[in-house]
Amino acid sequence: MHEDDIRTRFGARVRQLRIGRGWSQEAFADRAGLHRTYIGSVERGEQNISLENIGKLAATLGVSLAELFAPFTGEAATPP
Repeated sequence: MHEDDIRTRFGARVRQLRIGRGWSQEAFADRAGLHRTYIGSVERGEQNISLENIGKLAATLGVSLAELFAPFTGEAATPP
């Protein structure tokens, strides 16, 4: 799997969960303690995000790491 592909897919998952909660990128960034432009670049697949920030995103979204990565494993994700 190409590195850009996994970043793009991860970003799409983050965007899906964020939008499902009705949050703007700015509101999500504020809740996660991250910058809005950083969240945008994660969602576009431009960032090689750290494990620490993945943990922040999952906690802010109220999902486990397994739920955040469910589309990558083929397991069904729990709806928000």
